[in-house]
Amino acid sequence: MKWKIGCIQMNIAFGNPNNNFSAVEQWFEKAAKEQCSIVVLPELWTTGYDLTRLDEIAHDEGKDVLQLLKEQAKKHQFHIVGGSIAKKVNSGVTNTMYIIDKEGKLVHEYSKLHLFQLMDEHLYLQAGEDEPIFTLDGEKAGSFICYDIRFPEWLRKSVMSGAKALFVVAEWPTPRVEHWRILLQARAIENQCYIIACNRTGSDANNEFAGHSMIIDPWGTIISEGGSGEELLIGEIDLHEIDEIRSRIPIFDDRRPKKY
Repeated sequence: MKWKIGCIQMNIAFGNPNNNFSAVEQWFEKAAKEQCSIVVLPELWTTGYDLTRLDEIAHDEGKDVLQLLKEQAKKHQFHIVGGSIAKKVNSGVTNTMYIIDKEGKLVHEYSKLHLFQLMDEHLYLQAGEDEPIFTLDGEKAGSFICYDIRFPEWLRKSVMSGAKALFVVAEWPTPRVEHWRILLQARAIENQCYIIACNRTGSDANNEFAGHSMIIDPWGTIISEGGSGEELLIGEIDLHEIDEIRSRIPIFDDRRPKKY
């Protein structure tokens, strides 16, 4: 299976979902012209890190976002890895990603497991309990949000369940951009899988965000990497290459999990 990926590396209007909805529709038009088969959005793309106002601006059960993503996926006939949004539920607010297929159907939902205390997520958000693995075009993949990539055992779990590509969405700050780049390459190498990572750009009152969205092959080679500004990052991946690469260095055959 070959996928042409489009990562929407966008600036996010702080606390203004309506403006971000309009911007994303324009980005989707650009991705359609590039004939992307999967389009990826960044973390919290509707609100940014306007955490103190989530009671006002979080999305009630994600209904309006789901409607938009389903309509756009069906209109353009591409799958959408829907970044993440602040989803209001009965018990609070989660940082939630939706996966929508090209027919406009919700195929997966994942809420961020690891909350980042340095940006006060634990004060305003609830950790999710979802499994990250999902299926598109008959192929298994994993879904992760930002801080998750610092927990290699969490990503490895999806790979052991058959994932050949791991999608990461983020609002990763500029001061730690080298951590972002190195961690993503390491996750690709150690799991012998593709990494598709979409980060936002721009800034808010407290943070500057790094951009540098990346598409990385199972050897850790960077297929495509964004700069620091807004752009649609394009890259093509071929999941058929995974088995051949894993046969050359059979790390999964040599694992000794009883000792870990």
